Amino acid sequence: MELIIRTFDLQLQHTFSISRKSINTQPTVIIELKSEGISGYGEATSNPYYNVSVNTIISDLEKIRPIIERDSDRTPEIYWKQMHMHLKDNLFALCALDVAYTDLYARKKKQKLFQMWNYTITNNPLTDYTIGIDTIAKMVIKMKQKPWPIYKIKLGTSDDIAIVTELRKHTNAIFRIDANCGWSVSESLQNAVVLKKLGVEFLEQPLAAEDWDGHSELFKKSVLPIIADESCITETDILKCYKHFHGVNVKLMKCGGITPAKRMIEQARQLGLKTMVGCMTESTIGISAIAHLLPILDYVDMDGALLLAKDIAEGVTIIEGKIIYSELDGTGSRLYEVQ
Repeated sequence: MELIIRTFDLQLQHTFSISRKSINTQPTVIIELKSEGISGYGEATSNPYYNVSVNTIISDLEKIRPIIERDSDRTPEIYWKQMHMHLKDNLFALCALDVAYTDLYARKKKQKLFQMWNYTITNNPLTDYTIGIDTIAKMVIKMKQKPWPIYKIKLGTSDDIAIVTELRKHTNAIFRIDANCGWSVSESLQNAVVLKKLGVEFLEQPLAAEDWDGHSELFKKSVLPIIADESCITETDILKCYKHFHGVNVKLMKCGGITPAKRMIEQARQLGLKTMVGCMTESTIGISAIAHLLPILDYVDMDGALLLAKDIAEGVTIIEGKIIYSELDGTGSRLYEVQ
């Protein structure tokens, strides 16, 4: 098995802002695992919040290149456990490797991932489209440029209610709010009352990730459901989120790949939590992997590639929130440069 590592700087259509940062370019690492003339692809982006850079991803993969390149017919579950021993301190790198291996494994079986897992795709949820923080006028323009049935609105400003009030004037779409740890308990409770009247479906991570007491209070008192994001990183966090949140947003890069993400979602469902998978600002390589988890999700946020000025890959396509699978096996993705 051959490991190929490529890096790209993904250019965004617009400056993308959340409560703690703004970006115009997103560095990403694409890895390819090639065996028997078949390739599988995975992706991991840099992320300062989680102290992950392109250099650390590449360095940690290169350290174990001989181990990675051993030909294997192991299941993705067994492979993930073995690679986790070497990459437990860099889950973003582990994610790229896990997705690439799972993709390769399914392609060798001539199946799409959802087929390999015996999932039915007839009732898949629609993905939202994210409106990053900006001036209210520019946020309205961004929304109008992309008519969509569900919007995820980034908040955490002094004008949060004014933003949603104005956006509501221009669409009947469902709104989801992501404050990215930008609110207090009192703000969250007060805002929830107003936002519910404005057609908001849920609040995502309103408080700081470590504020478990605060989220416990919101869980009991909020008129809107509260979904964990920064408080839900790896598998051990699912049980911690129980009775602190109404649902969890699992992200492949944060937890170490699609293999643990699937386990996290299944555990959350058993606990009665709503399930969601989110994305980073990433290419269609990463987004295509998410698509195969749709049958076990209540919500999904997989618009990362839609925010790019130019994509680097093909795979699943998204039309007004509906995900259309590629004809390719595995995750269905492929780099444009290596067709």
